[in-house]
Amino acid sequence: MMFLFALYTFMCFAVFRGNRNQKKKDRIFLWQRVLMYVIHFSAFLALYAVQDDWRVIIFYLFQVILISITLTCYQLFYSGASMLLANNMCMLLIIGFTILTRLSIERAIKQYIIALAAVVLTMLIPLLIRKITFWKRMTWVYALVGIAGLLAVAVLGKTSYGAKISISIAGLFTIQPSEFIKILFVFFVACMLCQNPNFKTVCIATAVAAVHVLILVMSRDLGGALIYFITYLIMLYVATRKLFYFASGMLCGSIAAMVAYRMFTHVQVRVVAWKDPLSVIDNEGYQICQSLFAIGTGGWFGMGLGQGMPNKIPVVEQDFIFSAIAEEMGAIFALCLIMVCASCFLIFLNVAMQMKDQFYKLLALGFGIVYGFQIFLTVGGAIKLIPSTGVTLPLVSYGGSSLLATMIIFAVIQGLCVLRQDEGEDNGRKKQGQAYQKVRSQ
Repeated sequence: MMFLFALYTFMCFAVFRGNRNQKKKDRIFLWQRVLMYVIHFSAFLALYAVQDDWRVIIFYLFQVILISITLTCYQLFYSGASMLLANNMCMLLIIGFTILTRLSIERAIKQYIIALAAVVLTMLIPLLIRKITFWKRMTWVYALVGIAGLLAVAVLGKTSYGAKISISIAGLFTIQPSEFIKILFVFFVACMLCQNPNFKTVCIATAVAAVHVLILVMSRDLGGALIYFITYLIMLYVATRKLFYFASGMLCGSIAAMVAYRMFTHVQVRVVAWKDPLSVIDNEGYQICQSLFAIGTGGWFGMGLGQGMPNKIPVVEQDFIFSAIAEEMGAIFALCLIMVCASCFLIFLNVAMQMKDQFYKLLALGFGIVYGFQIFLTVGGAIKLIPSTGVTLPLVSYGGSSLLATMIIFAVIQGLCVLRQDEGEDNGRKKQGQAYQKVRSQ
């Protein structure tokens, strides 16, 4: 599995070589899918051998159906879609299903049901992005809905690990609105900055963005606040190209971080655990110590599926799923996982650079920053690079809101890929028309 996944990861970056024509790229995508299915089969064969549970086989077959339908739909209905992005999304889903089945098959099945619903809901999004043209005219709708949603969580949300991040609906299930509102937030910022980002516009956009961040701080969702803040700051810098705005934002963010450290006890606990977890291993540092022990125990090649002890890590299915993957599948597999996520991030940036409309350009950039920075926070917290922020690993960690929001983001990017192809075809027809007129004039 480790060798096959390393080969899959290599292909993710081989596609970006400039001398690859479409036929060669399609061949690479086909081989990626073959590797994906072999890795998937090998993983669940190992899980069945360890767990001896017939549900593992049934669950595996349902996953194969979901993955096959997803890839087939993108191939049939969206010729301009990025098949590398579709392959990577399915590969990350497979890794998530695998490790969640190892940890708790009941939670893995719940995750599958949400993924199935997400595929059905998001399959039309590329078509909507392509056909609907008034996305950039709904600026204040995005802002008002986003602020109202965050305020609802701040008032009605239930506290989990020191932060109000979710709302319970009828006691049956919970949702995390900030996961979806960050999508609206990126749309709002792109709308504000796509036209003429003068000083007045920047002030208004900054004020509204600050309201979003402050409400998240009030809810003590500091991980979410950090994602919103960094996303806005980078989008602002790219739109205006003024280093002063970026430097001022970083200075204000640093001051806000120090204030948050003084105000919130759970932030102090996480910083103490990050600075020297072994000295407080019985209390604050227990989670991060268990994470580091798991990664170290797995070594380069892993203990093998079902052979480690990832359940010793608190909240392992969500915040520290990377540690469970590293323990049982190995550090090489975990590094390849990071590289696959990095290739998705590069696709986002590539789409942003190729879009001609400034609104769509900023949209792709914003979603790329949201996705990439969330991975940095999750992996950084698991390996003690930064204090833990309570952020999930997109498409891999357990959590319905995170999974659905990430798949919406991927679908929006696929829609932009389709638009990019349309722009290329329009330019081609325009050049042909100009050439024809030139010939006729001669």
